[in-house]
Amino acid sequence: MTLDELKQKKVGIISLGCDKNRVDTEHILGLLTQYGFVITNSIEEANIIIVNTCSFIHDAKEESIEAILESISYKTQICEKVIVIGCLTTRSLAETKAELPLVDAFVKIKDNKNIIKIIEGLYSLDSGFKPVNLPPNRIVSTPRHYAYLKISDGCNNACAYCTIPAIKGKYKSETMEDLLEEARGLVDLGVKELILVAQDVTRYGLDIYKTPKLVELIKELTKIEKLEWIRLHYCYPEMVSDELIAEIATNDKVCKYIDIPLQHINDKVLANMNRKSTRSKVITLINKIRSANPNIAIRSTFIVGFPGETHKQFKELCNFLIEYKLNYVGFFTYSKEERTVAYNMKKQLPKAVKNARLKKVQKLQSKVLEAHNLQQIGKKCIVLCESVIEPAKYYVSRREQNSPEVDTLVYIKTDRILKPGEFYKIKITNIIGYDLEGELL
Repeated sequence: MTLDELKQKKVGIISLGCDKNRVDTEHILGLLTQYGFVITNSIEEANIIIVNTCSFIHDAKEESIEAILESISYKTQICEKVIVIGCLTTRSLAETKAELPLVDAFVKIKDNKNIIKIIEGLYSLDSGFKPVNLPPNRIVSTPRHYAYLKISDGCNNACAYCTIPAIKGKYKSETMEDLLEEARGLVDLGVKELILVAQDVTRYGLDIYKTPKLVELIKELTKIEKLEWIRLHYCYPEMVSDELIAEIATNDKVCKYIDIPLQHINDKVLANMNRKSTRSKVITLINKIRSANPNIAIRSTFIVGFPGETHKQFKELCNFLIEYKLNYVGFFTYSKEERTVAYNMKKQLPKAVKNARLKKVQKLQSKVLEAHNLQQIGKKCIVLCESVIEPAKYYVSRREQNSPEVDTLVYIKTDRILKPGEFYKIKITNIIGYDLEGELL
């Protein structure tokens, strides 16, 4: 086979897991496109299938294994090579290789940049390909008006339940120069909203600049003229500074939105989780945010059924949700994961107990959200149009208080033609379940 023949191969990618994985996939797509491969969205048509895996918890690992097995099944048809990348290659490589002998290559995360050389090697070729720096060096897979900007990888927080440090290693920030170059490239492609993501965005820069630099990064991103919204995901509570709160509250380009994974509210459970927060500190932080700007929406996540969590401790969490009424909350049952401190903890709770607690907190939060949505009726706001639902002419949009794919949407019914990626002023008129309805102004 010649290099020209190799470049005629169709490559398909299955990307699983978090938004950070999505960014890694987009960078790989950038390399594949620059090399000259044909990219296909149809896995059935792909000669080469790449599976970007997640193995954060057991269910994610099982989903990854299923995707790999499905990809291998196409090797009886048009598919020639199956390549596995992502978290699964780091967390349990030897075990995974033994289970999946028909995979042609397992690529560790640190070797993603060498994907072209690895593919060529599978065909006994070597072009010496060197990519050209063409910021943002990615193929954006989200709608073109928003994109994720991964500002670091790894984590130093060592939470007792979490596999990320074992998978990704220590916290490693990208340089501010590289991030700004990537951001400008994304905006040049039409991106209007950048969502900053990391395991902990608040720690950004501490490893390479010896002091947190998130606020400085935000200020520099704000200078990009055509960038309209900057959104923050995954701010660890102990690192949310007064300076950061002030920046969110007063910077017109920063969405009035903050995602703070709290995980629990009981002090003993938090200590067992190896979280640095306490109930008192969390409440102080929430009050600070709301005092700085009451329009800031707070999203969080909580784990129920952690080893040793008593009924009283769980009830404390329920009462906190009712009293402090966080805008958006995601809940997870504790997942017992190998290579974590919590794996060997005593008093592991039965699955039935964990599921019952999950249902209860979800029901409580749905009532909080319903009350919050009712309060929005009659309010005027700016929304970003996402898409249109044909033939009803309903347009899907988001406020700055809503992150893509996880939060409330705003539906607009109008005879006017709206453009996805454009901003419009509306008035909220109704609630539709989890979501809102509005009319154009």
